[in-house]
Parts: sequence; structure tokens; C-alpha cells
Amino acid sequence: MDRGKQSLETICLLLAYKIKYPHKVFLLRGNHEDPKINRVYGFYDECKRRFNVRLWKIFTDCFNCLPVAALIDEKILCMHGGLSPDLNSLDQIRDMERPIEIPDDGLLCDLVWSDPDPTVEGWGTSDRGVSCTFGADKLIEFLEKNDLDLICRAHQVSIIVLVVVFFIKLHVERIPPPKMRFFSLRNAMIPYLSILPFPR
Repeated sequence: MDRGKQSLETICLLLAYKIKYPHKVFLLRGNHEDPKINRVYGFYDECKRRFNVRLWKIFTDCFNCLPVAALIDEKILCMHGGLSPDLNSLDQIRDMERPIEIPDDGLLCDLVWSDPDPTVEGWGTSDRGVSCTFGADKLIEFLEKNDLDLICRAHQVSIIVLVVVFFIKLHVERIPPPKMRFFSLRNAMIPYLSILPFPR
């Protein structure tokens, strides 16, 4: 969403894959699947320019129905953003009623906006001006409390060294290193990489 001239083709393809392979393709909601954000970053303009505002509103209704997290093998929690000071149990995520709009703060906001910060202990203030950051201590505490091995997230494009340092700190203290695949974002932020951990 919002990162190129073909957001419509991208979301339509993803939704088509979800329809064709409902038990193999899983879509999670991120911070750009929110009208407050995609109205500013390009998706609204693309819908309006190529079709009409009604189409954008239909997609907004669709995004409000998307899940915000997924659990793989009861051990890997996936979400776009990260942890929240309001998140104590995975049942809080399961109990969220949809359709739902992303609020300006609170649990749902944090699930799509928060970022890890290897330099902070506990909870920190986000430079984004929304949500929070969380330190390795909070991540380890959450993993142990909920009997999880890993959190897989997508939100933050980081200099690879910072992300790896954050995960190395976790490996030493808590979990064995997962297999990781490195990938770059096509035509965007070329000096940056992100990591995607895969289960064994």
C-alpha cells in the first residue's frame, strides 16, 4: 500500500490469492490499511485518479475487516507493528471485534505501529509521533509469559545491523536463532535491508 503506482493491482492480486488459496495465503493489516494514512500516502489518490472515491471507501471497509495478527504453530506471533503496554494476553487480540478502525492510541494502534528499540529498556517514546517502542526486556517478558518463541513483524525498515543486534541480544538471553532470509525492498530505500525470520 502507498509505496508505488500500482497499489490497486497489488491489493487486488493479494485478495485474489486469498480467495483462491484461503488456507495458504494470510493477509494481516498494517498501519497503511487505515484511511488516515493511505489518504495521505497515495492510495486514496490512486483510487480517485484511476476509478473513484467510492472504490477507496470499499477498500477501507475491507481493511477494517482484516486480522491484525496471526499465530504460527502456537509459537510465532506475526503482526505488522509490535508489542503494546496494553497487551497482556493473546486472547485480547482474539477478542477484537471486526470490522474495526485503527484508533490513535491503545492496543490496536500499537499492534500496527510500535517498533523494537535495541537501545531502550522497557517502553519508550516513538519518533513516529504515534504508539511506542519496546526494549528486548519487554519482548523477552512477553515471549515467556505467552510461551512463544518469536515475533515476526514487518513495519520497520531498519539498517540491518541494528535489527541483527536486537535479535542477537535476544538469542543470547532467550531463544535459539531462527533461520533468517534477507531481502531488499524493490526501488525503495536501497541502502536498507529488512529481515524475515522463518520457522525451522
